[in-house]
Amino acid sequence: MKRKGNLNVLWVTLGVIALIVMIGFTSFVGAYNKLQTIDESVNSSWSQVENQLQRRGDLIPNLVNTVKGYAKHEKDIFVSVAEARSKLSGAVKSGDMKKISQSNTEMGGALSRLLAISENYPQLKADKVFINLQDELAGTENRIAVARMDYNNSVQIINSSIRVFPTNIIAGMIGIKKRDYFEAEESKKSAPNVKFE
Repeated sequence: MKRKGNLNVLWVTLGVIALIVMIGFTSFVGAYNKLQTIDESVNSSWSQVENQLQRRGDLIPNLVNTVKGYAKHEKDIFVSVAEARSKLSGAVKSGDMKKISQSNTEMGGALSRLLAISENYPQLKADKVFINLQDELAGTENRIAVARMDYNNSVQIINSSIRVFPTNIIAGMIGIKKRDYFEAEESKKSAPNVKFE
């Protein structure tokens, strides 16, 4: 009789251990799948940022060529736009978030200078191609802002998820790391100082 009681205790113990292992395995699989889904969401959001930066990059040569027709002696601005575009393209390929942010700021400055030229050329300001390109560029800038926001929201979700126990252990095991936000340059964080003279 004593042996039958020991056997029952053994079966109950094995059953409890099996249940704990199943719960642990199910939790691991759930956390693993959740991390994979969030990681893919971050990748997808970043692809949209790259897509919009590429769209802007594709519009710029058309805008430059239109302005060149009117402003032949503004060569230094055309060179700075080309250099900024090249830097941004290289930064996006490198994946270095700080370089991308800095290059994006440089590109914005170069575009601002390019668009400022139109003030000196009334015919350019009235040119339909220029106006359409300017509208396309403005729309693209808005798309970039939205894509950056979506990317940063995805980064916040994954960074928060991999900081929580026990998900942080699973993230470390499968190689999911903290992502960098696409942040504004320090110089762009403060409001511009506008003076009327």
